[in-house]
Amino acid sequence: MFAQHRVSLAIAWTAGLGSLLLASLAGADAGQANSDTYEEVYLNLDAETEKLGGALYQNLCASCHDGNVVRAPQRYVLQQGSPETILTAMTDGLMREVAKGLSLEEKTAIAEYITLRKIDPRDVTLAGVTCEGPAAEFDLTQPVVFEHWGLEPGGSHFISSSVASVGAEDLDTLALDWAFAYPAANRARSQPAIGGGAMFVGSQSGLVYAFDLATGCTRWQFKAAAEVRNGVTLEPWAAADRNADPLLFFGDLSGNQYALSALTGALQWRKRMDDHGATTLTSTAELSDGVLYVAVSSLEEGAAIAPGYECCTFRGSIAALEADTGRELWRRHFLPEAKQVGKNDAGTLLYGPSGVPIWAGMALDGGRLYIATGDDYSGEGSESSDAIIALDKKSGETVWVRQARFGDVWNGSCEDAERINCPEDSGPDWDYGAGPVLTTDSRGKRVVLAGDKGGVVVALDATDGSVIWKNKVGRGGIVAGINFGLAAHDGKVFVPVSDVPDGRDYDVPAKPGIYALDIDTGDYVWKMPAAQGLCRERPGCYPGYSAAISVTDDYVLAGSNDGFLRAFDIETGAVLWEFDTTGSFTAVDGRIAQGGSIGGGQAPLVVGDRIILNSGYAFAGKMPGNALIVLKRQPNGVVASTSDQAAP
Repeated sequence: MFAQHRVSLAIAWTAGLGSLLLASLAGADAGQANSDTYEEVYLNLDAETEKLGGALYQNLCASCHDGNVVRAPQRYVLQQGSPETILTAMTDGLMREVAKGLSLEEKTAIAEYITLRKIDPRDVTLAGVTCEGPAAEFDLTQPVVFEHWGLEPGGSHFISSSVASVGAEDLDTLALDWAFAYPAANRARSQPAIGGGAMFVGSQSGLVYAFDLATGCTRWQFKAAAEVRNGVTLEPWAAADRNADPLLFFGDLSGNQYALSALTGALQWRKRMDDHGATTLTSTAELSDGVLYVAVSSLEEGAAIAPGYECCTFRGSIAALEADTGRELWRRHFLPEAKQVGKNDAGTLLYGPSGVPIWAGMALDGGRLYIATGDDYSGEGSESSDAIIALDKKSGETVWVRQARFGDVWNGSCEDAERINCPEDSGPDWDYGAGPVLTTDSRGKRVVLAGDKGGVVVALDATDGSVIWKNKVGRGGIVAGINFGLAAHDGKVFVPVSDVPDGRDYDVPAKPGIYALDIDTGDYVWKMPAAQGLCRERPGCYPGYSAAISVTDDYVLAGSNDGFLRAFDIETGAVLWEFDTTGSFTAVDGRIAQGGSIGGGQAPLVVGDRIILNSGYAFAGKMPGNALIVLKRQPNGVVASTSDQAAP
């Protein structure tokens, strides 16, 4: 039915590849520790390549990328990209003139030395199979299923029974429908969009796919300049509009925002969202009334580790773009421009204030946009960091700000022994990585719910930002606490807590698990601590939940650091069902998709009789993987067996 997939793609490059802090410090070790089962994608360097690449890097690259040129992406930032992308930069991209005297072998050695892994010998564009016949056609009578990252405007991650036909009684009948092995990837964390009978999703290699939802064949694919880790946003259309030509929006890790034709994959526009060399996009863009709201984040926090880096100058922002053209309508910065404030012990100039990135998803309500901000990188502290902020959608003007803590000034140098760019009174790095949720309490009052990396959940009055209640649910930490997303339904807010070890000492114990709180009071409705002992000393395996979660009328659906997808009873928290994603799955093209930890801003989706999720999260020491997994309810209530799920 399907032909082997082959698409000709133009590969672009933009400076600023990257991931979040600690990915290179711990995520690489996780991949190497699992290399026996993941060697095809996460290939370790040999000594000869390391020696050659290291010498060439020092001679040609270090003067710019080891901290001496602010607008050049620092080595820490480059290290989070793929060797394939860096090689492309030297052969066909921005670094072509710098590298023109090098042989292909030498360019390859530099790319592999920077990223600490070998280039995957396979052509990434050949993964999957091309759709043919009816499977290749978009069905415009099937409208967009979820128009927002939080699944509905308020960001509750609630999936109604009109969308989800997998009830609690059906969970045991779920079995593998199809899988896809993302090529050249050791993490999978882009939340898909569903519409027109297709699934749209991004990947670490920069490839964005349109899959036929029923079969997993590929309708089209597009190559972005860098990893697409955020969710994709699909423009809605009326089911009766047979002439609709919707757009698909997403951002990449080098700070580019894209708009494609959802039906063809053709590029409509691309816009770099900030000229800072460490700019990145991690939050899913929100579309409302023809305006695309894009939150701008940064990798400068990690680049500050280098003693020669002039820390720090980035300032986070929200931009409103005309969706059809990418034209900027307004931009709201949350800090003034940084100024020189001194020198570090290495004699490098220091700047501030800086920081306040926006990592997480946004919530919409009428004329307002609600966002959650990150910490300060340098300076004395600002009023807009570690905060929930309400903005006017039309103007970008601030309606109110509610800060969780003042003085959380922190960067990657604070984890280094020399702490050369770390502020003297550094913060705990307990910023907001999870998007806010807008909901209604039992009295009809509009409430904003938010959770931070310190493990604190807060309820705010949506009118003025005043605090209604707080509850410290998790222990918290640099990569602990509440990482990516809450869910709310039926008078409860559901809280995933990661609390993985981070090398710090705490006065309270770790509390990994899923917790339900009463929206009116913040009191516990139920607690379900993560099961201990499942990891059995597997490298990169931890209890707890760091990914965004979702909720139906019957159950909370959460992916775990230990690689299990679990459903919890919405009333009691009892585990109704679990599925181990850490095995191998036969993909649609016969390749092997490897599962791992589940993390990032992707929530598992229930669409009709299917559950859709990504597995693999080589970040902060967790288990790598490259699997897109689609489970389907079996007919006649047949209970699925383990052999139905994993590859032979």
